[in-house]
Amino acid sequence: MRLKGSCHCGKVRFTVESHEPVPFMRCYCSICRKTAGAGGYAINLGAAVQGMKVKGKRHLRIYRARLPADDGQGTHKSSARRYFCGLCGSALWLWDPTWPELVHPHASAIDTPLPVPPENVHCMVGSRAPWVRVEGGMDDPRFDEYPDMSLAEWHRDKGLSA
Repeated sequence: MRLKGSCHCGKVRFTVESHEPVPFMRCYCSICRKTAGAGGYAINLGAAVQGMKVKGKRHLRIYRARLPADDGQGTHKSSARRYFCGLCGSALWLWDPTWPELVHPHASAIDTPLPVPPENVHCMVGSRAPWVRVEGGMDDPRFDEYPDMSLAEWHRDKGLSA
């Protein structure tokens, strides 16, 4: 599915091909919540970086979160790059060199009508802010950390791959 996205002020626009366009996974980690999650979570989609077109690149900024070091001593920069508009602050997508062929647009930045998910998967619930209620269906899967399934696997399992 071809997705069109933009920031709030319209200075950054992008298109990307997504085989995982259903906005189903809500991430409650502090990074997503603070950089993109007005409801206490953010929703990322899966897409192919190849063929991604971006207009207004000069307005893009990148944020790399600070993460606790594995040894508990200090912090290190996350490999993930969170792209946002430097003018209006809109969160746009995440790209990580660990998976260079993928890009993860924020569902909130997508202008194309997206399919309605049959369920929501709630990840990093163990990191949610105390004021955040995990909403959704009673049968929605909830994970304190990350689930074992990928965005692609969830779409395949549900018969929703584009």
